[in-house]
Amino acid sequence: MQFRELQVPGAWEITPKQFPDPRGVFLEWFKDEAFTDAVGHRLDLQQANCSVSAAGVLRGIHFADVPPGQAKYVTCATGAVLDVVVDIRVGSPTFGRWDAVLLDDVDRRAIYLSEGLGHAFMSLEDGSTVMYLCSTGYAPGREHGIHPLDPEIGIDWPTTDRAGRALAPLLSDKDAAAPTLAEARDSGLLPADDVVREYVRGLQR
Repeated sequence: MQFRELQVPGAWEITPKQFPDPRGVFLEWFKDEAFTDAVGHRLDLQQANCSVSAAGVLRGIHFADVPPGQAKYVTCATGAVLDVVVDIRVGSPTFGRWDAVLLDDVDRRAIYLSEGLGHAFMSLEDGSTVMYLCSTGYAPGREHGIHPLDPEIGIDWPTTDRAGRALAPLLSDKDAAAPTLAEARDSGLLPADDVVREYVRGLQR
């Protein structure tokens, strides 16, 4: 299992070792020891989610208030998605920067996003199944969104699906009504970088 920190500090791409044979394939998509060595603390697993999406479905950009925030360890069991992390920590040197990892059923990579980061993905195939390990449970009162097509962020979303057919983003009503990054910042909705750093340091004790 290999960990590579992304251009947004606090996010990692995880590439597992696969063991194929005539029956199929086996892999460890999460391993506590390897995770702790790379990230600096254990994942406090509180909830596991699964979403299934048609091609073109765009979910996010989602984030939660810090503390406690919601860290996510995400993989795609079937199909393919472009998974995106956005630095929404006000005061961060990389505020507004995004990075992406292709999660699919070929390389079977995962992505880890620590507390205080924004998360979104676009499905590239009908039936794409995404699995999330989360550090906190669902709490609607402290969970928020930023519009995933905000030009200030400028995420380079795919325009074709896995088979090369044209894609049109399909958003939920809630995500379509989400504020821009600037609007969320000006309204005080976003987490502060120093608060996030202090909280994550506390997890490493």
